[in-house]
Amino acid sequence: MADVKEWYLEYEIHKNRPGLLGDIASLLGMLSINIVTINGVEDQRRGMLIRSKSDDQVKRFRTILETISNITVKKLREPKLRDRLAVMHGRYIERDADDKKTFRFVRDELGLLVDFMAELFKTDQHYLVGLRGMPRVGKTESVVAASVCANKRWSFISSTLLRQTVRSQLADDERGEDLIYILDGIVTTMRAPEKHRTLVDEILRLPAVKVIEHPDIFVRETGYTLQDFDVIIELRNNEDEEITYETFDSSFSSFDIS
Repeated sequence: MADVKEWYLEYEIHKNRPGLLGDIASLLGMLSINIVTINGVEDQRRGMLIRSKSDDQVKRFRTILETISNITVKKLREPKLRDRLAVMHGRYIERDADDKKTFRFVRDELGLLVDFMAELFKTDQHYLVGLRGMPRVGKTESVVAASVCANKRWSFISSTLLRQTVRSQLADDERGEDLIYILDGIVTTMRAPEKHRTLVDEILRLPAVKVIEHPDIFVRETGYTLQDFDVIIELRNNEDEEITYETFDSSFSSFDIS
C-alpha cells in the first residue's frame, strides 16, 4: 500500500464566483485526494493542506486546476512549516527580505509566534534561537508557552522573568534533548560570574534547543556571532516599534549580582 503524503496547495482567486471552492473540493474528491485543512492565507488567496496516496493524481489535479480561468496556482509542494502555520492562522509569518532566517511578529500575533516556536522545538534539530524585543513584550512567556505546546521541559539559565536568575550549575534532571534552555543575553553578559559564563558555554555545546533573548547584546559581549544562530525572531509591540539597546545599556551599567 502506498504511503499517504501531504501537500500544500495555494491558489490566487481572480474572480470568487459562487461554487468555486465546491468545484475544487469535488475535483479533489474525484481524484481521491483528501482535504486536511483549508483557510484564506492572504488577500484573495486560499491555502489547503491535502493528502493523497498518489503523486500522479496530485500532478493531474494541478494540470486541471491550471485550466480554470478564475484562479492561478501559486504553490503545490510538500508543506513547509510556514505553510502549515499560514493555514492554521490565516496569514504568513513575515520574514526579512535580506536575512531569510529572521522572522518578525507583533504582540497581537503571540498565538502565531507560540505555534511557530513550538514547531521548531518539536523537531530533531538542536536550534539556537535568538529572540529580540523590548522589555515586557512577551518574549519569555512565549518561549515557555511554546515549550509546553511542544511537550518539552524548560530551564532558565539566566532570566529576569520573576526575579534575577543567574545559574552556575545544572541539576541532575536538567540535561537531555527534551529540554529547552532559556538565557537572557543581557543578564548573562553584564557582570555575570565566571562560573555562569562557563555553564553557558557548556550549554551551548549540548545537543538541545537553546533560546537566547537579546542575541545582539550576547554576541557583542562574547565570542559568538549572529551567524551561529539558526533562527532569529523579532517581537514588537507594533510594526513601527524600534528594538533598541540604549535603555538596556544604561539600566545595566551599575548592575551587580549579590
